[in-house]
Amino acid sequence: MSSRRPAPLTAVLAAAVVLLATWLAGGVATGQDPGTHPPAARSSWVGTWADVPTATPATATPTMADETVRQVVHTSIGGDQLRLRLTNEFGDRPLRTGEVHVARRAGTSGTDIVPATDRTVTFGGHRSATVPAGAPMLSDAVRLAVPARSDLVVSIYLPDPTPVTSLHAFAYQDNVIAAGNVTGARTVTATSTVAQWYFLSGVSVRTSDRDAGAVVALGDSITNGFETEPNANHRWPDLLSNRLQSVPALRDVGVLNLGVAGNRLLHDPNPPPGSDAENFAAFFGRSALARFDRDVLAQPGARHVVVLLGVNDLGHPGTTAPLSETVTAEEIIAAHRQIIARARAAGLDVYGGTILPFKDDTLGFYTEVNEAKRQAVNAWIRTSGEYDAVIDFDATMRDPADPRRLRAAYDSGDHLHPNDAGAAAMAATVPLHLFR
Repeated sequence: MSSRRPAPLTAVLAAAVVLLATWLAGGVATGQDPGTHPPAARSSWVGTWADVPTATPATATPTMADETVRQVVHTSIGGDQLRLRLTNEFGDRPLRTGEVHVARRAGTSGTDIVPATDRTVTFGGHRSATVPAGAPMLSDAVRLAVPARSDLVVSIYLPDPTPVTSLHAFAYQDNVIAAGNVTGARTVTATSTVAQWYFLSGVSVRTSDRDAGAVVALGDSITNGFETEPNANHRWPDLLSNRLQSVPALRDVGVLNLGVAGNRLLHDPNPPPGSDAENFAAFFGRSALARFDRDVLAQPGARHVVVLLGVNDLGHPGTTAPLSETVTAEEIIAAHRQIIARARAAGLDVYGGTILPFKDDTLGFYTEVNEAKRQAVNAWIRTSGEYDAVIDFDATMRDPADPRRLRAAYDSGDHLHPNDAGAAAMAATVPLHLFR
């Protein structure tokens, strides 16, 4: 039996205090100098691609059953791992996926994959997932090297009859549907082609650059890429990403396109009765004020937001709209102020884009009254000092001979939406120093 007596309690406490003080001061209980051990490398999760999920009209809700939807997405920033964000945010029943795969695309067209890069995506360790009605779901991390400005192919197998109630309707990217579970196949035989993204709203990547972050482009059809060439990634946010990737100091900046056709700042879709837009108004998405938290604040690594909204607030109500939806310039400015306040509260830099001209547009937006409102809003964006910076898209895109009209070289033909050259000019208008 040991003859040692227990140390007095006060001695034990004193020793503990000394040990704690040594540890807090960076001392070396192990006899090693902590200064010789650099801190472990930190990593960041940053959005590399995103879209705006919307509801579908009852007359345009496809149903899938025992089928795979194979979808192409174009990254902005690279990383060594990725996560997918599925969406069932407009579903009224749980969404069950049988299997999900992701891979790098083979070549620059089609949906073939590079087999060596094919990965099964899991959710809580499971190959299948059930996404609750009204909710998104984030996948587990997937180990896959993802280059910047590359194409990924995401394949989702839906075993049960599944109404496609959450999608992005205007992808300007050809995706395919194939029979059965072909999520891991190198090549699939398409039964149909869809220019939409189904049940997929985001891809984020892990990067070792602790300063990495994302720019969120919050906008409408002009940001979404309407009238730009399909399958070419000629939307202005894509072209902005190309510029950023050409500057070594800015290659850690992702660009996320959260534009959606027909979107408004103040109101959810409500086109005039009997108009063509009434048949697909659900695709226009919730108002920017309603979707801001999901589409901006929830983006991984969001640091900056570029706001280009207001033309649909002017144009969509039209002369037959209820008076309550015929907005004033002051109401549009108040909505911008809310965007600014909510972005700043989350620590984001927020930049205001001036509204493009649209005289003689084929959609019937233009009136002298609406032009006066546009000028008032743009004057406020330029001169109020409330945005952290101004991106003067209007000054770039307007016709010098008639500043109320789009410059002919940038006009897609409807006098409202820029063509590919116009999208490039818009991307070139964004000052890169904002993201340093």
